[in-house]
Amino acid sequence: MSFGGNSSALVPAAELALRRRNLQKSMQAAGLEAAVIIQNADLYYFSGTLQSGLLYIPSQGDPVYLVRRDLQRARRESALPQIMPFGSFRDLPGILADCGLPHADRIGLELDVLPVAHYRRLCAVLGTPKVDDLTPLIRELRAIKSTWELNHMRAAARQLDESWCLALQMAEEGMRDLDLVVALEGLARRRGHPGYARMRAFNGEIAMGTVLVGADGAVPAFRNTPLGGAGLHPSIGFGASGRRMTRGEAVTVDLVGFSAGYLADQTRTFGVGHLSGSLRRAYDAMRQVQDLLMRSARPGVSWGQLYDDCRMLAEDLGYGPFFMGQEGSQVSFIGHGIGLEIDEYPFIARGLHQQVLKQNMTFAFEPKAVFRGQGAVGIENTFVVTPDGLESLTFSDETLHIV
Repeated sequence: MSFGGNSSALVPAAELALRRRNLQKSMQAAGLEAAVIIQNADLYYFSGTLQSGLLYIPSQGDPVYLVRRDLQRARRESALPQIMPFGSFRDLPGILADCGLPHADRIGLELDVLPVAHYRRLCAVLGTPKVDDLTPLIRELRAIKSTWELNHMRAAARQLDESWCLALQMAEEGMRDLDLVVALEGLARRRGHPGYARMRAFNGEIAMGTVLVGADGAVPAFRNTPLGGAGLHPSIGFGASGRRMTRGEAVTVDLVGFSAGYLADQTRTFGVGHLSGSLRRAYDAMRQVQDLLMRSARPGVSWGQLYDDCRMLAEDLGYGPFFMGQEGSQVSFIGHGIGLEIDEYPFIARGLHQQVLKQNMTFAFEPKAVFRGQGAVGIENTFVVTPDGLESLTFSDETLHIV
């Protein structure tokens, strides 16, 4: 198993140890004696692999990774010191006792994603402990990226730039959105993208990204995103539809890059043949909103204040009814945290005035203007918070190209 010949794709032992210690500090402050982690992205974050089972983290000492399948693969991929076979939840008390771990009266579980059946079985076998929601502690930790994580997000951004350059080379009048997105996905797959991205939200399905042409860019969908798209079938309900590019239409290319599980998110817009002055002005306005963010965002600034200021600018520029979705289908955010999942902390969203930006948080910011019957224009970049402001991890040319 070569992981594309890139040994740096394996999470280093020191990285895992730091993550575990940071979680244990948060657990101790919250009065938790143990944590049980089952959700895939969290499992990977704390173990460096993604094998079926659960990770038991006491408030002090080494974690125990209990694996149903595949045990040998888990031991190859993870640097954790204790990885053991696991048959069922009934085995859990005996295994923990054999490892010298005391009974925990207060445990943390991922209550936002844990199935009720799993919750009930865990509580039964662990002696009906007091249960707290572990998710906020995990999300706060995962929001702050290490150098190793940022390096992989930069690699994901380089993958996105290759895709954008290919889009500008290939796109032409008469081309189907589906043919372009397949070509872009193919390039990303050859560069190591697995063809999959993660969202934590229930039913928050997402793919590698999409290409939306003309009026399709304004078609709303069930997902909590400003752009939906008609999609190929109601069973999916979003994305490219097979629409052909027509002169005068705007095309949005919204893609997710990948490296070692870490994501970067980028949107660029181009026009086919020409674009009307109104669409050009709308695109310029969205860039002005991004410019305001870049002047304002720094450690200590609240997520909600950034949202309010950027939303107000969009309204002052005349785009309030069209900002972040067509009128009647607008979303209440402009930016979302990103890392292993595409909906991490922080959220540049309405009402979040108690939470503030911290150094090394990463988020995608995506001001978009959406016009019923015409489509969408906008931009999206992935940023990291530095002591002095923001650094953009994505770097593709932001020019409104005409192909």
